[in-house]
Amino acid sequence: MANTEAALQDAMTAIEGAVGVALVDYSSGMALGTLGGTQTLDLNVAAAANTDVVRAKLRAMEMLSLQDSIEDILITLGTQYHMIRLLTGRSGKGLFLYLVLDAKRANLAMARHQLKRIEAELEV
Repeated sequence: MANTEAALQDAMTAIEGAVGVALVDYSSGMALGTLGGTQTLDLNVAAAANTDVVRAKLRAMEMLSLQDSIEDILITLGTQYHMIRLLTGRSGKGLFLYLVLDAKRANLAMARHQLKRIEAELEV
């Protein structure tokens, strides 16, 4: 089992094209840990802003009476991919992993696979 710091480090080294990663509490919008980022990508600001994305999708699912759960939310930009993975384990309830990828270097299928593996090993 990996702690937050080890899980974030694993994401940055194991996922090709990773620019930054955060573990976020979507009830408060606070990042519990961040690693990476750029001069123009503040992961703490991005974590708070993407909390709204998660909440909006959860509300939409409730309004549509969808009896399912969110695995990933993917936002594709011109030069980046932003992946949000809601944690499903008991200790991860209310948390998500937020991963920013360089679109030119990333493989979305592999990134998703690696993020799922990291989630399974994460001990919060």
